[in-house]
Amino acid sequence: MKVIETERLILRTWAAHDADAYFRINQDPRVYEFLLGPITREQVNAFIESSIQSFNDHRFCLFAVALKENNALIGFIGLSIPKFEAHFTPCVEIGWRLSSQHWGKGYATEGARAVLDYGFNTIGLGEIVAFTVPANKRSIQVMEKLSMKRDLDGDFPHPLVTEGHPLSHHVLYKVSKNS
Repeated sequence: MKVIETERLILRTWAAHDADAYFRINQDPRVYEFLLGPITREQVNAFIESSIQSFNDHRFCLFAVALKENNALIGFIGLSIPKFEAHFTPCVEIGWRLSSQHWGKGYATEGARAVLDYGFNTIGLGEIVAFTVPANKRSIQVMEKLSMKRDLDGDFPHPLVTEGHPLSHHVLYKVSKNS
C-alpha cells in the first residue's frame, strides 16, 4: 500500500515479493559497511514482518522505497522505535538504507524529508532522532540536509554492538517539529 509519494519515489508498506530484492541489496559490502555484516534471508523475512506489524501498530515503519519510473525496490526509508534502552529512548528514529547504485542521487534526502513531514504532520510526533557511527559520513550528510542537529552530549555506545567493536560508538542527531 502506497503511503508517501515524492517527485521520484513511492514509499509503501512491504510485501512478501520484496524479500529477494531486499536480500540482494543487503549483500553489497558497501551497503553493510556500517552494519554488523550482511543479513540472512531469515533476517530479511523477519524485517519485513516487523515492518508490517509496526505499520499496523503505529501507522509508520521503515517503508519500502520504490522508484516511480519503474517500481524497482531500492531499499527503505522510514520511522521505527529502537528496541534497546539508551539515554534518549523511548523515541522514534528515522533511518534509511538504499542500494549503492542509488547513492548520490538525492533519494535518501528526498524520501527522508517526506518521512519527517509524515511523522510530524500525519502521525503527530514532536521529535525524531537518527544515529550512526561517526565514520558514516554519507548518512550524517543526509541528517544535516534534513536540518537535524547533532546532540553533542548524545554520543553513546550502541547496546546491541559488542563494547569496543569499531561500530559501537554512535552519534545522535535530533530534529523537532518546531525546528
